[in-house]
Amino acid sequence: MELHDLTIHELRDMLEKGETTSRAVTESVLNRIKAVDDKVKAYITVTGDAALSQADRADKERKAGKTSPVLGIPIAIKDNMCTAGTRTTCASKILGNFIPPYDATVVSRLNGAGSVMPGKVNMDEFAMGSSTENSAFFATKNPWDLGRIPGGSSGGSAAAVAAGECIAALGSDTGGSIRQPAACCGVVGLKPTYGRVSRYGLVAFASSLDQIGPLTKDVTDSAIVMNIIAGHDPKDSTSADIPVPDFTRSLVKDVKGMKVGIPKEYFIEGMDLEVDKAVREAVKTLERLGAKVVDVSLPHTGFAVATYYILATSEASSNLARYDGVKYGFRAQGAKDLLDMYMKSRSQGFGPEVKRRIMLGTYALSAGYYEAYYKKGQQVRTLIKHDFDEAFKKADVIATPTAPTAAFRIGEKSSDPLQMYLSDIFTISVNLAGIPGISLPCGFTSGNLPIGLQLLGRHFDEESVLRAAFAYEQASEWHKQRPKL
Repeated sequence: MELHDLTIHELRDMLEKGETTSRAVTESVLNRIKAVDDKVKAYITVTGDAALSQADRADKERKAGKTSPVLGIPIAIKDNMCTAGTRTTCASKILGNFIPPYDATVVSRLNGAGSVMPGKVNMDEFAMGSSTENSAFFATKNPWDLGRIPGGSSGGSAAAVAAGECIAALGSDTGGSIRQPAACCGVVGLKPTYGRVSRYGLVAFASSLDQIGPLTKDVTDSAIVMNIIAGHDPKDSTSADIPVPDFTRSLVKDVKGMKVGIPKEYFIEGMDLEVDKAVREAVKTLERLGAKVVDVSLPHTGFAVATYYILATSEASSNLARYDGVKYGFRAQGAKDLLDMYMKSRSQGFGPEVKRRIMLGTYALSAGYYEAYYKKGQQVRTLIKHDFDEAFKKADVIATPTAPTAAFRIGEKSSDPLQMYLSDIFTISVNLAGIPGISLPCGFTSGNLPIGLQLLGRHFDEESVLRAAFAYEQASEWHKQRPKL
């Protein structure tokens, strides 16, 4: 097995024993990018020289006695997180040449722990999409089948991890954008509780929903990355000032007595039968390991998609008003006056999906419609959160499919936005409620496409989620499969 195929914890053990070097690991990853990224198209920007100098520095620091679980480990960054001196585009023409003067907090924390950044990975423009087809640059391909989508919006992150083009990656999740691509690409994706990880330096889509989290090859690596990026940040007013546990301590195989809730609203008609079967088998495995399966109900699930697309688009409309061609970003040429420059810059700089969502959000916030749409959406959001509060009185974690189908073909849903929006039907509620959720591999379809199991937990109880996920992972072999590129 090549170095780029290994996990963070496998490489950490090798590095600590002196069996390899950070430079060798980074070279393996960069060579892998050269070998396969013309097919996968995961990266927008590759920072090869900078990565090698970071690796050399990590090797020196290790010799000097510094230790860290990610010291010298290549971790890719989704291209909506600010990286000082390295282009941050959000996969949009409007930010095509934007070079931030500062690092996002999560990037600073990874840098402080000595990780290596091989580059910035592709995404749906401004994180709006479920397929990474909405990138202004190119569509990313699924490493398991290059004719299919890798999921979105963190499709570049998931594809890069699955293809061995990085050891782990950071993504962001507004309505499923870490978990759904993790399911499509057969990797582990963790969306933490809202407020657990700082959003400072994350380019905002919907500020009350966005959350940064890791995409990794196994559950152990997710816990390792979470230990580094989680915690209070005074620069982010929504960051929770509560103690951060050592998440790796949750990695025990024992789930005896743990109650796993099964919501009937998530096992619906129209769901792919192979997905349904794989997820039910995964629940049976947890039951064999000693967990107790209980029925729970989340009655307002049916309203989640509509609620999300009112609230998220409203926040997007406000957040994206700053891109006007004046201070930074793309500016259209040949404008007659200031208003003309605004209009031309925004119409030329944004892609169709972003424009669609800005218009939907502006409508929902407009005079006469605010009460009917935005206010109503916030009220339903409260009901969805209440559903989860009630369900967690009976269960420690809730198990559901991550997505209703495996990865679909590129172009299959791009002409039908509503069909595309339904790809996130099982993930959206989690963001509305602000709770943590993880997706991990639980099988393959007959066409050899990965299937994801989603486990959800109470607010700030990532530990139970990781415990159940780790126990299942150790009892199965799915996470060891790698695509043949």
